[in-house]
Amino acid sequence: MLSRAITLVESRLASDQDLAQEVIDAVLPHSGNSLRIGITGVPGVGKSTFIEAFGLYLIREQRQKLAVLAIDPTSQRSGGSILGDKTRMDALSTNPDAYIRPSPAGKSLGGVARSTRESIILCEAAGFDTIFVETVGVGQSETAVHAMVDFFLLLMLAGAGDELQGIKRGIMEMSDAIAITKADGTNVQKAKTARAEYRNALHLYPRAASGWLPQVSTCSALQPSGLDTIWKTVTEYLSLTKGNGYFEQKRRDQNLQWLHEAIRQGLEENFYRHGQVKTQLPAITSEVKEGHKSAFAAAAELLRLV
Repeated sequence: MLSRAITLVESRLASDQDLAQEVIDAVLPHSGNSLRIGITGVPGVGKSTFIEAFGLYLIREQRQKLAVLAIDPTSQRSGGSILGDKTRMDALSTNPDAYIRPSPAGKSLGGVARSTRESIILCEAAGFDTIFVETVGVGQSETAVHAMVDFFLLLMLAGAGDELQGIKRGIMEMSDAIAITKADGTNVQKAKTARAEYRNALHLYPRAASGWLPQVSTCSALQPSGLDTIWKTVTEYLSLTKGNGYFEQKRRDQNLQWLHEAIRQGLEENFYRHGQVKTQLPAITSEVKEGHKSAFAAAAELLRLV
């Protein structure tokens, strides 16, 4: 039933959207009781392996019911997605207390599925205690994910090199915790060194509005190890932010962000469905493509039609 409801909110058919809104409105009073955790990381950091290990830890040790909303990249050529996250989480996907839902990123900015917010509400109404939102990688999608979760976890590799410096700053400032993955075997010392470096770097950043200083730890999904430390960090963050009122304030601010995002999406859809726009768009598009009209002038002309 949950899978069918998520499929409904992912549908772009107008008839499905009306029914999806009825479903969301009906379950809304039963939502909001979960912990929403955003998980991202550099390519090759082992997000799926970590999520499976951490998820099993929460289920077995913390008696949690876990939902994983994994955003799969959509091909810009074919428009298709592999949606293979379950194949990389064998043990978690067969656990009765876990639910894994891969969704295509579609045309959403940076790989955040457009319907992820609605899917969170549905998973909460279905009784899941913790919800992971996994992004396709580092980039602009992190801003969107940060706007829909309570806790933002960044996974990093030890010794990744200076080529990642350009993307670290903004993402690290958004992070509530950083976990250095693959801290096992010969990589243990490298992970400890990386942990110290990131801790020093985080002290240079301004204190977050929550009053929380992001924590850095090491972990191994294979052994497994360090997962209890990460969970302890999450619980300490919740204790602080619920105590000072930041948690609820952030949720309220996110609700407004969701409102404005829904308005923007609705305006765009209504624009392209407009009769005159559909009629004149092919000709104007051709003029822009051939360089006979600027994109700005063409956009202004089309917007005047609505």
